[in-house]
Amino acid sequence: MSAQRASAPRPARTQLRVGRLTKAHGLKGGMKIELYTDDPDRRFTPGASFALQVPTSSPWHGKAIQLAELRWYNGHPVAFFQDVADRDAAESLVKAILWVDHDLAELPVEENAWYDHQLVGLTAIRDGVAVGRVVRVDHLPAQDLLVIAQDEREVLVPFVQAIVPAVDVEKGTVTLTPPAGLFEDLADDPGPETTGSDDPGPEASGPEATGPGAPDSEATGPGS
Repeated sequence: MSAQRASAPRPARTQLRVGRLTKAHGLKGGMKIELYTDDPDRRFTPGASFALQVPTSSPWHGKAIQLAELRWYNGHPVAFFQDVADRDAAESLVKAILWVDHDLAELPVEENAWYDHQLVGLTAIRDGVAVGRVVRVDHLPAQDLLVIAQDEREVLVPFVQAIVPAVDVEKGTVTLTPPAGLFEDLADDPGPETTGSDDPGPEASGPEATGPGAPDSEATGPGS
């Protein structure tokens, strides 16, 4: 009998979005990039490959592109890709989102930051009681949102320190201190009681609630 060496298990992997192509730059295929990573020197090295998120109608759908060079002009990153030789080709890639493969065992280097896959699935806790589960993270220009699924609806929770004070990936929980009305419908103010006279009395009014925002990045963390 002969024994065969067991092959090492392949590491679990996911994908991270690291940038969005915003507009063509110049005539030689350059493209301005909105970065979603705090480490562009690592992610955008010559030869790096990116999966493209584009509409199904795009000629680039289902394809990947390789970086030739990343340059900086007046503090703004401009990328040049292989097989994107002119402005017309660059224009066809506007609004494309760039994704890279990522090892699930690799954690963000910055403190109080998490990748989306670390947050999805966490149980949302409010006042010691489970109120739902994180099903996804929405990245908007103004702020990141944790999408909490309840029985029959989804609640969008701003991922800011005041509302999400604690994330414990090991325990599988995210602690919430939401403002009144975010998870429940507030009762209408009945207003002052009538006295039986013909005077209807003053109308009741109240302030509107607002919330702060947080920046968007490859690794998500609560804003201040």
